[in-house]
Amino acid sequence: MEATPPDNKRKRALTFLAIAFIVTGIAYGAYWFLHSRYHETTDDAYVGGNLIRVTPRISGTVVSVLADDTDYVKRGQVLARLDDADARLGLDRAAADLAETVRRLRQSFNLVDERQAALSLKQEALTQAESDLTRRGGAAAVEEAVSKEEVDHAELAARRARADLKLAQAQLAGAQAVIAGTSLADNPSVMQAAARLREAYLTLARCEIRAPENGFVAKRSLQVGQQVAVGAALMAVVPLDQLWVEANYKEDQLRRLRIGQPVELVSDLYGSDAVFHGKVVGIAAGTGGVFSLLPPQNASGNWIKIVQRLPVRVTLDAGELTAHPLRVGLSLKADVDTHDQGGSALGTGATAGRYESAVDAAAEGQADTLVKKIIAANSGREPTRQ
Repeated sequence: MEATPPDNKRKRALTFLAIAFIVTGIAYGAYWFLHSRYHETTDDAYVGGNLIRVTPRISGTVVSVLADDTDYVKRGQVLARLDDADARLGLDRAAADLAETVRRLRQSFNLVDERQAALSLKQEALTQAESDLTRRGGAAAVEEAVSKEEVDHAELAARRARADLKLAQAQLAGAQAVIAGTSLADNPSVMQAAARLREAYLTLARCEIRAPENGFVAKRSLQVGQQVAVGAALMAVVPLDQLWVEANYKEDQLRRLRIGQPVELVSDLYGSDAVFHGKVVGIAAGTGGVFSLLPPQNASGNWIKIVQRLPVRVTLDAGELTAHPLRVGLSLKADVDTHDQGGSALGTGATAGRYESAVDAAAEGQADTLVKKIIAANSGREPTRQ
């Protein structure tokens, strides 16, 4: 049997290798045409989230710390307490001031009734004095049965009655000006005292530093006995159900990216077994460099072109986050499916009330209840509006 010449073997191997390259090229071309050109991927993606700084709204001395790093806390849960002795005294003073104001205002309402009664008496006295003057004047003119001295006395009494009536009218107007168009509850003086009471109540309530949101405690720096100032960062609360992803894409990858496109993400924490699904909700208005403390200045002779990246914000599925919790700052691999080109490249509007936390809502309601209770306890019978 004759051996195959070496040249024929080499030609056959080169032919197979060329065919393999051609098939690979065709396969890759088909894969790119059918799939890859509609997908933009990046490894430069990180989990973002709200880092809520817990800060005191009043200054004071810490008497207890009730939460530590990694603890899970619920909205409204007390995290720390400040010394509240001064705040309690302030609340007591404000409550006493409101009660005293209501009682003084009751006197003002009663004074109006008193002035009205006095005005009626002065009106009757003027009517009587004018009647006496008319009788004496007529008698003196016709029969001269009354002396001129009696007529002068009658005129003096009438003038005095008119003056007393004007004084009573002025006193009534002054008393009515204090309460005009108001009741005990909505009189300006009572409202001012009530506002001071609410302020004192909120000051006392703010001696308890509460969690603004459900989440995990991080970066606690608070210590018992520490004197804290308004706005000082005591700890952070990280709500792990409010996470998103910032995928940093190169400039040449953004051409086909649109808001609303689906995204698949894989985290090193769980590997490829857990694939997160999200969607593009926005593309940043500038690169990270322009928002840095020292923005780059490229107007120099040593300029080198560097491909820039723009952060693309991606939301995550809440159910998948619950099943596989992520942490702020973790890295992911993002793959955006760009088949759908119907969306916009820029956002169209902000969502009202996206993040809210009514920190003082309960305390404000309790303060209003206390105000109403004090007013009711000191008002007696509610006077009618004047």
